[in-house]
Amino acid sequence: MGQQEKVATSLAGAVGEEISASLAPVDAELERRYPGDPGTRQPVHTVYVPGDVFAADTIRTWGDRALAALDEHAPDAAAFAAVLGLTDDLAEPVYRRVRAKLEREPVEDLRVDFEDGYGIRSDAEEDEAAARAARLIAEAYGRGTAAPYMGIRMKCMEAPVRARGIRTLDVFLSGLMEAGGLPDGLVLTLPKVTYPEQVTAMVRLLEAFEEARGLEPGRIGFEIQIETSQSILAADGTAAVARMIQAAGGRATGLHYGTFDYSACLGVSAAHQAGDHPAADHAKAVMQVAAAGTGVRVSDGSTNVLPVGPTEKVHDAWRLHFGLTRRALARAYYQGWDMHPGHLPTRYAGVFAFYREGFEQAAARLARYANRTGGDVMDEPATAKALSGYLLRGLDCGALDIGEVARLTGLTRADLEGFSSPRRGDLTASAQ
Repeated sequence: MGQQEKVATSLAGAVGEEISASLAPVDAELERRYPGDPGTRQPVHTVYVPGDVFAADTIRTWGDRALAALDEHAPDAAAFAAVLGLTDDLAEPVYRRVRAKLEREPVEDLRVDFEDGYGIRSDAEEDEAAARAARLIAEAYGRGTAAPYMGIRMKCMEAPVRARGIRTLDVFLSGLMEAGGLPDGLVLTLPKVTYPEQVTAMVRLLEAFEEARGLEPGRIGFEIQIETSQSILAADGTAAVARMIQAAGGRATGLHYGTFDYSACLGVSAAHQAGDHPAADHAKAVMQVAAAGTGVRVSDGSTNVLPVGPTEKVHDAWRLHFGLTRRALARAYYQGWDMHPGHLPTRYAGVFAFYREGFEQAAARLARYANRTGGDVMDEPATAKALSGYLLRGLDCGALDIGEVARLTGLTRADLEGFSSPRRGDLTASAQ
């Protein structure tokens, strides 16, 4: 053994104690404002179905229509890979998993729409549609045929439709309560949010419902839909979306980008309104930074180019949607909107290809980190968090199987979850 080093200090212990006391409010603020990702599953998409169209068999119908589109326009792995440019090693596993997903769980998140997709109807008609949506969703969860996440998009908090939106939400939530209670997968979407005060109003509305029904305070969360320029940059020059997250008081679960309303708000011509427009990239980047660390997730929007018509047009639409899906994933937007059953094959193809093509490299890096063995990349706890999060997302959507992940990493799902949610300030992370 070498010579033992002499350790010298100059500061009294009281100095550190004083500094810790002075930073205690900051510590508390960090924990309150930036609790980190909730660690729950995030769906890869949200499907919107108008309130008058939603039916008991909607999810199965979407899956069957998507499978029929594959049968007609890409009946085997080679044909599908040729359309999308998938490599030979991805073609068969992606195609097989896409078909299996469409048979088993075609929709991960469904929103019954009472806003733009539904329009203005008589009060009696919307009341009935909202009550029917509650009944059908409750029945689906009871039968085990529901999507993992389901809910409604109400009308916004702007004056002309505010009362109608509030009533629809009340009818829907009350219907769920009468049918046995709120399902765990319940998701609500508040559209066209422009001012943080509208978020505060939504919070007050949910507080009142929880009180009226004897629910635990904070039980009901909601997504904030970003569709106006004012939600990104307020009149005073601040990022309004950051204030909206705080105004939600911990109830905000997501920020969803509204491609076409936002583009139109900025004057982008119809032919150029798309998720890869520079205006869209700017808005989503601001949303992403505002949400980072808060536990609020960001979702991309949709494309309005539908895969319908002759095979050539379907293939063109598939290539566009696949490209937009892959582009969003590379930018860490892990969720998007799908507006048509024909979008499901390329949503899942894009997601599955994204996770499978990087799977082996991510697994090897995480295994080296967990085992503290060397490699050609020096990874840190933050990178281990990203690597494990990547694998967990792949597992959740069906792109990966736990067996193959365990085989290459030597880790269980619990190990992965431990890496993906380290304690704040923890500079070490190791498999248990």
